Amino acid sequence: MAHALALAARGLGRTWPNPAVGCVIVREGRILGRGWTQPGGRPHAERRALDQAGDARGATAYVTLEPCAHHGKTPPCAEALVTAGLSRVVTALTDPDPRVSGKGHAMLRAAGISVTENILSDQAYRLNAGFLRRVTQGLPFVTLKLATTIDGRIATASGESRWITGPAARRYVHALRLNHDAVMVGSGTALADNPDLTVRDMGALHQPVRILLDRTLAHAPNSRLGVTARQHPVWVLHAPEAPAEAQDAWRGTGARLLPCPTQGGRLHLTSALRLLAAEGLTRILSEGGGTIAAALIAEGLVDDLIQLTAGKLIGAEGMPALGPLALPRLADAPGFRLHGHFSIGNDSVCHWSRG
Repeated sequence: MAHALALAARGLGRTWPNPAVGCVIVREGRILGRGWTQPGGRPHAERRALDQAGDARGATAYVTLEPCAHHGKTPPCAEALVTAGLSRVVTALTDPDPRVSGKGHAMLRAAGISVTENILSDQAYRLNAGFLRRVTQGLPFVTLKLATTIDGRIATASGESRWITGPAARRYVHALRLNHDAVMVGSGTALADNPDLTVRDMGALHQPVRILLDRTLAHAPNSRLGVTARQHPVWVLHAPEAPAEAQDAWRGTGARLLPCPTQGGRLHLTSALRLLAAEGLTRILSEGGGTIAAALIAEGLVDDLIQLTAGKLIGAEGMPALGPLALPRLADAPGFRLHGHFSIGNDSVCHWSRG
């Protein structure tokens, strides 16, 4: 199962709206076939592993998520495992999708196949937290990335931020982009940095969706995001009343425009994320500045926080990593637990998880 989970991780950022699943087929201590969900969500992991195995009669399949039991764009994987003549199926998680949710396990058992559930379930839940959250809560899994100095600044008073962290840390951020479905920034960061938000220098054929939260469509269509929108997808969330001329100009770039409700003079972030989840996104990396970071945290929308810290000091006049949270008491401060930490080049990375 640990090997199946490692295979599943290869699909992160590429399989949405489907989960990233891994499958290993074993007989008499020998791996016959292995597979993981392919880009776009098809073929499924089980189908890939069965095709590689050839004759899988009497074998055991280790699958990181309950095999599907419904006819979609592909036949049910549970049915394929039955047809292949497996004797046992071991799974890590039950699929909460109402179309599956126990039906895959039931189909296998009805065919006389032994089923063992909940093996390495914690690791499997962590791996597919985005898919699971989208199915059960209608929200994507959100990772907030902060690159700061020791004193928590993201730029000098003049706005200079290139580069706070070193090349190894920046390469790590590109790896983060690669295993998320989308990368998101707000209009403030877009106007200040004119980013393109692509994965670079990693030999990657896959690019995440690039999301711009821009209530009034103030960011120029001839920006890096705009001029590359036909090469790699750009989705722009804006207020319904954003200027019609600006909407037409952005559509002309090939970007996709998504009207979003507003509240208090800004886009309503919970509504924005629900909209993105409805479009199929399961994992979003937020690289916005202090304003959007604080808003996401204040609304309880950050699941993971990745803090990259450089051995530099800017001082109080520098721009803080977070905007105001308006906390009346220390007891009201949002809490995260340390998931892991390591050094990368001359910088450090701390991975925090909510709750």
